[in-house]
Amino acid sequence: MALRAAVGLLACPLCGHEIGLTPAAAVCDSGHSFDIARQGYLNLLGGPQPANADTPVMLAARARVLESGCFDPLLDLVTAATRDGRAILEVGSGTAHYLRRALGDDPGHRGIALDVSTAAAKRAAQADVRIAAVVADVWKPLPLRNRSVDVVLAVFAPRNLAEFARVLTIEGRLVVAVPNPGHLAGLRAREGLLDIEPEKEGRLLAAASEFFTKVATSRTRHRRDLTATDAADLVTMGRTSGRADPASRRADAAGQHPAPRDPPASGSGLRRAGDG
Repeated sequence: MALRAAVGLLACPLCGHEIGLTPAAAVCDSGHSFDIARQGYLNLLGGPQPANADTPVMLAARARVLESGCFDPLLDLVTAATRDGRAILEVGSGTAHYLRRALGDDPGHRGIALDVSTAAAKRAAQADVRIAAVVADVWKPLPLRNRSVDVVLAVFAPRNLAEFARVLTIEGRLVVAVPNPGHLAGLRAREGLLDIEPEKEGRLLAAASEFFTKVATSRTRHRRDLTATDAADLVTMGRTSGRADPASRRADAAGQHPAPRDPPASGSGLRRAGDG
């Protein structure tokens, strides 16, 4: 059971005590119990998932895009930044594509894929035996013990900086990837998608300075020719895509010639600030 990768790392969302695993449930020292889904993930959300949680259709599109290699330069940056992390938490993990690569080949490494979407957890639970899939809200206290992970990874994902600092070890690292303004610019312009906030990276670093010290920043920029299916999947996988029928998107794109697109992004590595 892949959930065993989380033994010793998880904390009860109700009382904060350590969670242990039985074959059918996760139980904390206070007796709070949480059923393990038959698909192998653990739901600690405490209620229904929000309306904006990724859907199976969005996740299928994301999986196809990531497996196509479209974001491999970013994947390489993430892998380098998370090297030697023995316990890694990825928030907004989706299919756990980045987390699986970040764990490397060491069988002793383990990860927690945390996402608010149950559809994402179902996929992440099958990604790697070293990955425990957990449904939880990143904006609430994370269901992890204090100083329990070596790396927190957030790739185009929400960032609860105070909680990241709490769950990281003293020498722990926060690795964040954010899109630059030119990210998928051609596709965003053609499809009328939302613009990327200017100075996104600068605001992240300013907000993180309360808890972290920046140790490195890396950037990647590359161009790629997209098929109509690639373009439709890129639109479908993102939050800016709404909920339009992806089949309609593919039909609309079918007459388009493949065109070069720019998917630039920045990755920042931050080390947990000392406790003073």
